[in-house]
Amino acid sequence: MSSMWDYRDSTWTDGHDLAGYDVEATDGSIGNVDQATNDVSNAYVVVDTGFWIFGKKRLIPAGAIASVEHDDKKVRPMPMSRDITWRPRQDSNL
Repeated sequence: MSSMWDYRDSTWTDGHDLAGYDVEATDGSIGNVDQATNDVSNAYVVVDTGFWIFGKKRLIPAGAIASVEHDDKKVRPMPMSRDITWRPRQDSNL
């Protein structure tokens, strides 16, 4: 990983679209991946938190992803769910 905007393992997105994957923090479920990019030095996932944070979407830099489990369709970010609430809100115009 060269920056917080790069995935820790570049193979996580090779041939895979992370959209629709469940997002599980160390302390519980957060929501689902609404959108994922894999642009070099500009990669991120947008998490739809559903009812958990009043239907907000949060942007998580790719470098904050601890692991991706394709068999279970799960993305595991490093922060705990309470840390996701301060992440930038996703602007639907982006």
